[in-house]
Amino acid sequence: MADLGTLTERLDYQFKDSGLLDIALSHRSSGASNYERLEFLGDSFLNFIVASELYHHRPDEDEGALSRLRASLVRQSTLAEIARELSLGDYLNLGVGELRSGGFRRDSILSDVVESIVGAVLLDGGYEVARALVLRLYAHRIDTLPPSSDLKDPKTRLQELLQSQSLARPEYQVLETSGKSHDMRFTVLCSLPELALTTRAMATSRRKAEQAAAAMMLENLHQQLEAQSE
Repeated sequence: MADLGTLTERLDYQFKDSGLLDIALSHRSSGASNYERLEFLGDSFLNFIVASELYHHRPDEDEGALSRLRASLVRQSTLAEIARELSLGDYLNLGVGELRSGGFRRDSILSDVVESIVGAVLLDGGYEVARALVLRLYAHRIDTLPPSSDLKDPKTRLQELLQSQSLARPEYQVLETSGKSHDMRFTVLCSLPELALTTRAMATSRRKAEQAAAAMMLENLHQQLEAQSE
């Protein structure tokens, strides 16, 4: 395992109780003393601090927009990015099976560890210290957040665009399913009969395929609207 001193420097926090950091870095595969309770605490605290910051940074956004913004910041992939920036994978205590399967690279584990470290700092240093840690980890991400409308999923954005043009909703149709039960592929058609436009996409679930087809349709519509305005 890498030197924990380097990690505490990256966190800019020295633990009074180093045992808390050890637990925060221990996956359940490594034994009974693991990060799951700290993860629970850190997850709740992280959501609160991020929500509070967004409330003050985006005073004109409504509840739905703030929820989308928060979700983009606390989702698994974002937390895993933070974990990689801190090189947390180098410090994890994993059981043999998780080590062999590459658990130190897995987003689900890396994201959990960010939350468990936040929980450990909260217990060890208190509210203000843990809040300062969260703000250090998220400062750039909060400052560079896109407009909340950009965070809506493609199907929602497509429907809103069509409504703004007084057009009917898109139609989605599953054209084909293929593959075995554990590795299925769905091919979906998205169509706009009024405009005689169709797009199709393939993904590992019907929902993902519909979202991908909607994203392609959005791009087509934006190109049409831009051409009409020229």
